Amino acid sequence: MLKFYFELGEEIANNSFKATYGSKFYDSLSKELISNLPNIKGLSPKNLRYMEKFYNLYADNIPNFPQLVGQLFSIPWGHHRCIIDKCKDVDKALFFVRKIHENNWSRDVLLNFISTDLYEREGKAINNFELALPDVDKDLAKQIIKDPYNFDFLTITNEYNERELKDALIDNIQKFLLELGEGFAFVGREYRLLVGETEFFTDLLFYNIKLHAYVVIEVKITKFNPGDLGQLSTYVSSVNHLLKVENDNPTIGILICKDKDKIVAEYSLENYNIPLGISSYELNKIMPKELKESLPSIEELESKLKE
Repeated sequence: MLKFYFELGEEIANNSFKATYGSKFYDSLSKELISNLPNIKGLSPKNLRYMEKFYNLYADNIPNFPQLVGQLFSIPWGHHRCIIDKCKDVDKALFFVRKIHENNWSRDVLLNFISTDLYEREGKAINNFELALPDVDKDLAKQIIKDPYNFDFLTITNEYNERELKDALIDNIQKFLLELGEGFAFVGREYRLLVGETEFFTDLLFYNIKLHAYVVIEVKITKFNPGDLGQLSTYVSSVNHLLKVENDNPTIGILICKDKDKIVAEYSLENYNIPLGISSYELNKIMPKELKESLPSIEELESKLKE
């Protein structure tokens, strides 16, 4: 069906009579196609316009990227319409086509990641992956970290305490990474590492199936401090010794903090030969306390539903 839509889009784009009919062109073509192809759905004037945009968006790239054909025609048409509406740049559109193809995103998940500027943020975090990881892994590793992470709907008010904020951030980071795909498998939260007689607890521990590597994530609600990397590097080394097996690649550490001085972060990373990345987060919307207090609790909602 998608191949048919693409070819029909090409015919529409190249139709020299389109200008003659003006705005009635799509209406007339729709009626004619529905009459001649009664078993084919999706031939409305609006959908015909999308088919033309579908062709125009990707036509120039297909000869250069043969694998693109399989990806384009393997994701739902509804997803394509969302991409056409939201992505005017073909590189951005292709980015999301690949993401959907690799991770089987629903349309809602796709729209969520488009709205958080995922394309603009991917691979932007400061890191030392070029030096600390093999060539085969460094590009993939860069793709798994974003900068900044945007969290719009944290379940906290503007009168939060530090523990509440950190817990909410960790909740959102965990949810974000698992929804993102990219091969993340959740291992644990406040994961216990016993080193000698000392206990360490990582904020989040994942295993990335594509990288064949553990990923340690530490969250700081303050501005980046070079000492934070010392703590993270200890956790990374501990995971390498305690959990990593022969076939695993080196463990990656990601520090997510409120803000960072880019130069200080880059200089700090020069002291480490293990793969580390530094990202920041942004809070776009925190619920006002008076609004949160006016909303019903889960228990109250359940009680009303039972009634």
